[in-house]
Amino acid sequence: MSIEREIKLALPTSEHGEIAQDLTQRTGQEGRRIQLTNVYFDTPDRALAKAKSAVRLRGTPDQWLQTYKTAGESQQGLHNRHEWELPVTGEALEIPALLEICDEENAATALSDAAPELIALFRTDFSRVIWDVEIDGAKIEAALDLGEVTADVDGERRTTPISELELELKSGNEKALDTLAAQMRGAFLYLQPEDASKARRGYDLCEPKAAGSNGGVK
Repeated sequence: MSIEREIKLALPTSEHGEIAQDLTQRTGQEGRRIQLTNVYFDTPDRALAKAKSAVRLRGTPDQWLQTYKTAGESQQGLHNRHEWELPVTGEALEIPALLEICDEENAATALSDAAPELIALFRTDFSRVIWDVEIDGAKIEAALDLGEVTADVDGERRTTPISELELELKSGNEKALDTLAAQMRGAFLYLQPEDASKARRGYDLCEPKAAGSNGGVK
């Protein structure tokens, strides 16, 4: 198990070039661009969501990975949560392997109980540009994401955009995350804390529309 610590900052889609330029100047290197596809699973009655956890299958240019996360805490864009991840042989979940490495009893029980009924609920597709930032002795991965979350609900395709900067602590003191985020927000006032994860936004898409709704997405 690892504990994922990251700060998410939302930004207008038109400003990605400016942020990319700043991170390239900070690191002295161009960002690495990859394309990511993620499929999120739950039971029809949202058992994992009720247990404040999520299962994701991620396709990268090199491999498929399965990830099990607990919701953890999020405040002012800072997310702290438990995470278990391992590669899979193809585009399919391997739940027994996840259960073998899940060392938190309540999380393991929730996943085991949900496993027989898991279905794909929604997906995220986005481009990610990555920089490795060193600050105050810490190593931080800065990822600039642009794409969308999609869900098919009763034959209707629903979408909401992804446009955010993720700063994830890889090693060192967590205070370095705050320092880098403060520097970025001071330089670019349009960067705003994003407490809703991509998974949370996907679940929101799957919610029934309120009576009289004009079809807008949360």
